[in-house]
Amino acid sequence: MKYINQTWLTLFLFLPLLLGCVPMFAVGTAAGTGAYISEDRRTSGMFIEDEGIELKGARRIYQQFGDMVHINITSYNRMVLLTGEAPTETIKADIEKLIMGVDNVRKIFNEIAVAGNTSLASRSNDTLITSKVKTRFLTERKFQINHVKIVTENEVVYLLGVVTRQEADNAAQIASSTSGVKKVVKVFEYLN
Repeated sequence: MKYINQTWLTLFLFLPLLLGCVPMFAVGTAAGTGAYISEDRRTSGMFIEDEGIELKGARRIYQQFGDMVHINITSYNRMVLLTGEAPTETIKADIEKLIMGVDNVRKIFNEIAVAGNTSLASRSNDTLITSKVKTRFLTERKFQINHVKIVTENEVVYLLGVVTRQEADNAAQIASSTSGVKKVVKVFEYLN
């Protein structure tokens, strides 16, 4: 019986993790975030506020409802998109009120479905759809990809961002013609 060198085995098992860290290690976390923010139409302060809204909102929902609901909070320019599932119309409304109480929230788009929580398979399919839409955005090159944020829930694609009307139309057309997408919902702020 041959023995595998323990160093090679360890390297083989952890190589995918190490490769994922290379970009962050090479450019540094702050530099990586700075590069992303510099291409964003939001100010760096707004970008950080959006992150804070998402974190505070998620914490409040979990504290109040735990695993009874499956909610995604996406904030873009302080406009919040709520997607996911809640068991009743009352809980759906309560979640909206809870998020409206988070500092700096300007507007809420409540797209929560009154239904049981989606399965892991459904969520994995949504992740795949988001990846396909992003890939098509990159391939088509009709606008700067980081001007549009994509959220997919139960095969419905939500598009957020601060965009021109042409960019919005291009993004919606590309997303709607991507395989697996049932519907596209635009949640944009327009520059013109």
